[in-house]
Amino acid sequence: MGAAIGGCGLNTVRYANALLNDLGCDAVVKKGESDHPALSWAASGLMEVTGTAAGPGLMCPVPVASAADGALYALAALAPAGAIGRLRGAVLLGQRARLMRLRRAGPVSPGGASYLLQARDGWLAVTLARAEDWNCVPAWLQQDNEGTWLSVARAVRERCAGELVARGRELGLAVARADAQLKAARWFETQLLGEVVKPRNRRPVVLDLSTLWAGPLCGALLARAGAMVIKVESTSRPDGARFGHGGFFDFLNGGKASVALDFKHPDGISVLRQMVACADIVIESARPRALRQLGVSAESMVAQKPGLTWVSITGHGRRAPMEDWVGFGDDAAAAGGFAHAMHAAHGQMMFCGDALADPLTGLHAAAAAYATWRQGGGRLVSLSLSGVAAHCVSSTNGEDLTAQAREWTQIVQRQGPRLAGLPPKPGPARPLGADTRSVAAELGVSC
Repeated sequence: MGAAIGGCGLNTVRYANALLNDLGCDAVVKKGESDHPALSWAASGLMEVTGTAAGPGLMCPVPVASAADGALYALAALAPAGAIGRLRGAVLLGQRARLMRLRRAGPVSPGGASYLLQARDGWLAVTLARAEDWNCVPAWLQQDNEGTWLSVARAVRERCAGELVARGRELGLAVARADAQLKAARWFETQLLGEVVKPRNRRPVVLDLSTLWAGPLCGALLARAGAMVIKVESTSRPDGARFGHGGFFDFLNGGKASVALDFKHPDGISVLRQMVACADIVIESARPRALRQLGVSAESMVAQKPGLTWVSITGHGRRAPMEDWVGFGDDAAAAGGFAHAMHAAHGQMMFCGDALADPLTGLHAAAAAYATWRQGGGRLVSLSLSGVAAHCVSSTNGEDLTAQAREWTQIVQRQGPRLAGLPPKPGPARPLGADTRSVAAELGVSC
């Protein structure tokens, strides 16, 4: 598992090669244009959203920006020459924060939907991003609640962290411990379930069933690598990111065809199954039971379709009981150990960057998807937000994070922060369902 990343640009290359080795690839990254991890962090723009509101931007003591660059190098080594261009993984980590002009707020995530809360015996990362989350708060805290973060914080302080995590997860809330580092395992899991088929000499067809950030980023990177990517959404419940920042949604979904299906109707499920049967790669980011309730099983689809690569992105893992745990980018990053690392380096519990686990996972998922497709598919590839975050944090084992943060901050101060330019958009995302009929006709699907 362990991919070493440390103080120089060469280590980004070493991280990329460690990922390729983990994936069983023969491809090798020989060199790359990489900054010191501190300069990569500054270039990402995430210092602006890390730290307290009244204090300066702070250094992440984990070389996460170098890891992001390394994951993109790994994908570039697998994709057609020049397909990825000069895109930088570090910049993708900070892209949303820069587009939305988010600011740092310490124990409050830059997006404002996640908080680090102190319980009686530890710290929690909690995300209440949806109206239904707030509706569950009284049951979670077992008392009436005013519906404010202040009242939630008061109630949490009186209770044990373990009980709150267990009850929150039963209710479908994104709740996790934030005061420790997860024991890092492999950053992905793979199961050989179907027939391995040598890829045909054409670009892969990718069915992107995912929403929000990690999965769509994976799809966007595969599109840049030359894949034909089809974004599939529910007519009644499309990707919630459509209603967010338009420029960010365009970056993640521009260049993809848009298909909209009625998942509440048997005909919609039939079309979905037919499209999966035409795909080389499927990306999904729902809890496994969500698709099973629609009669679509990743395991059975991979077994039935020779050469299919199915990429599953979850909050905390695909195995029971983790498969039912909800996770978003900020709380999953904290669960993976980033808040703990910031406390070790700076003496305060705080969020690190903006929903780091999302773009990190999207970058790693793209490399895993492309590698598995090139190897002939037949596999279910699983990544979790908290697992990828823990993998990156594990590179700091044995380091004095306080000293490392101080040294890296001095490097940025000496050289001056150099904010990297944002990547160009691939064009506007297609309107919902604009390509349903044309895609069905191209794939030979009855619609």
